[in-house]
Amino acid sequence: MKSFLAVALLGTAVIGGAAFAQSTQPADRAAPAATAHPANSKMALKGNWRASKLMGLNVYNEANEKLGDINELLVDKSGKINAVVIGIGGFLGMGEHDIAVSMDKLKFVEEPVRTSSTSTSTTSRETTTGAASTSRNANDWVPDHAVMSGNKEQLKALPQFKYSDYN
Repeated sequence: MKSFLAVALLGTAVIGGAAFAQSTQPADRAAPAATAHPANSKMALKGNWRASKLMGLNVYNEANEKLGDINELLVDKSGKINAVVIGIGGFLGMGEHDIAVSMDKLKFVEEPVRTSSTSTSTTSRETTTGAASTSRNANDWVPDHAVMSGNKEQLKALPQFKYSDYN
């Protein structure tokens, strides 16, 4: 009975001591309050894309030839995307020529790439609004692909982007 009472008191002291040790921070050291979002904050974010989903996104030219894919987004301290690093050519990351282009050089497209090998007899599902539906959800937080001007040879002629040059 004495050992049970001793264990109970010790447990209470440990739990109570941890709770007692927690104190509120002074107002000047407290974390800043989160900004209030409007009641329809879900709607305020509609149409945005997730940066994590842009990584690996295929990049094509106007002739629907695949140029490469997005390897990295370079962001400044304020959160603005300063450059997009695109891996041109290569196979499975080997032999890629990385280039850095400004975001305005890319046009993001939310429709599948149309190639000359695509049959014109493909069927598309119709939604209730009559618009053709793609395999992606309209609000899946990622475009289908990006388009930029040029061909592989022209882009490989651009200076190669190397992270080590900026360290």
